[in-house]
Amino acid sequence: MALFDEQSLKLYNSMGGEKEIFTPINPGHVGMYVCGPTIYSNVHLGNCRTFISFDLVFRYLKHLGYKVRYVRNITDAGHLENDADSGEDRIAKKARLEKIEPMEVVQRYTIDFHNILQKFNNLPPSIEPTATGHIVEQIEIIKEIQKKGFAYEANGSVYFDVMKYNESHHYGKLSGRSLEDMVANTRELAAQSDKKNPQDFALWKKAEPQHIMRWPSPWSDGFPGWHLECTAMSTKYLGEEFDIHGGGMDLKFPHHECEIAQGEASTGKNPVHYWMHANMLTLNGKKMAKSTGNNILPEEIFSGNNDILDKPFSPNVTRFFMLQAHYRSVLDFSNEALSASEKGFNRLMDAYHQIDKLQVGKSSSISVSDWKQSCYDAMNDDFNSPILIAKLFDAVKFINSVKEGKVEITSEDKEILHETMKNFMFDVLGLLEKTSENEESTQKQLSATIELLIKLRAEARVNKDFALSDQIRDQLQTLGIQLKDGKEGTTFSIE
Repeated sequence: MALFDEQSLKLYNSMGGEKEIFTPINPGHVGMYVCGPTIYSNVHLGNCRTFISFDLVFRYLKHLGYKVRYVRNITDAGHLENDADSGEDRIAKKARLEKIEPMEVVQRYTIDFHNILQKFNNLPPSIEPTATGHIVEQIEIIKEIQKKGFAYEANGSVYFDVMKYNESHHYGKLSGRSLEDMVANTRELAAQSDKKNPQDFALWKKAEPQHIMRWPSPWSDGFPGWHLECTAMSTKYLGEEFDIHGGGMDLKFPHHECEIAQGEASTGKNPVHYWMHANMLTLNGKKMAKSTGNNILPEEIFSGNNDILDKPFSPNVTRFFMLQAHYRSVLDFSNEALSASEKGFNRLMDAYHQIDKLQVGKSSSISVSDWKQSCYDAMNDDFNSPILIAKLFDAVKFINSVKEGKVEITSEDKEILHETMKNFMFDVLGLLEKTSENEESTQKQLSATIELLIKLRAEARVNKDFALSDQIRDQLQTLGIQLKDGKEGTTFSIE
């Protein structure tokens, strides 16, 4: 019997705004689509949080015994600046600024994206399609929408007719918006616009002469609309109706709303049964933004090469930090929060490595089976990773009590405890075991040695021996160890 037959999983469906018992379309099988990145720059931490959240979902569904087809796309065309229907393509703009080909931009940042997620120990999706690889499918969907009367052509571009669609469907049902309010709050159409209404969105855009990325179509040489790409790729690999569609909260409107409209207009079916949205990540209480400098890249966290953290933090600890908040909660990233996570992570790992050494007794002081089910209960409640982690720390307390001889555990319960901790820490949460004791010891010795040199350098500066101070800094730098002097003292990062 598969685990999913024993466990009742509930997930929060953004369509309707409540938790629902998860019942897949095909028993034992799950189809899940998650909107991937537009790859025109290094993947930012907020994106990583979304992909770690859905990696947790993917891992738990697999752990329960479901056969999961996880599709996560790469947007490599058609995503215009400010998520608009006009303007410059984000990838083409980057190519223009860097004087390289658009597909060089795509290649460079796709590699970065994969490298970062690999460091976070994310499992790769089952299929990772690209928008440019599915132009034919997108053209066919546009033809179908046109045939059903929900799209119109204007000067070589094709737009989705939202007003027409809303006569028989509900545009805005996912985001809870009413079309009447949207119309009332929209400025008058600019005279040069080809749209019948401001709410209409592009299915196909005719390329301006300077637009590099273009393909032939029945309407013009042009490129597909951003929303259409996900409809084409999700339905191609998961069918006209599938189980779960995920993405960041910021995609709920208009992107996901438009996907629903396109799906219903082309097939007459509700494309997605469960909508899931991960919440945002803030930095020191403020929205992350490159423009204000309130931003940090994953690689800057791992190397310590930033002005926000006082030391490097591993991908393992950073992942653990993210999973300590529920995926639907706003999570604030700060030096203090990461430091606390690192201490907790080390406590958890150390306790896990103590289980094999525990002395067994004739009886157990707690019901390990009940504790094991409480771990499942946490994950069955909309993938509640912070509650699961709290349950794992209950086990840490118990392990320490057994170690100190205060309570007992039977050999059978010891085995259940070890297996459950292993399953939830590594298979479900996706943490990597800490390095071996020898490697860990070497790391501690290296850090202690650098701290000693920092102290000697500080003494040299007090004694005005600036030659020695500079020599310590410069020689450490040649070894790839960067010292940073700040108000709170000197910190280091390893490149």
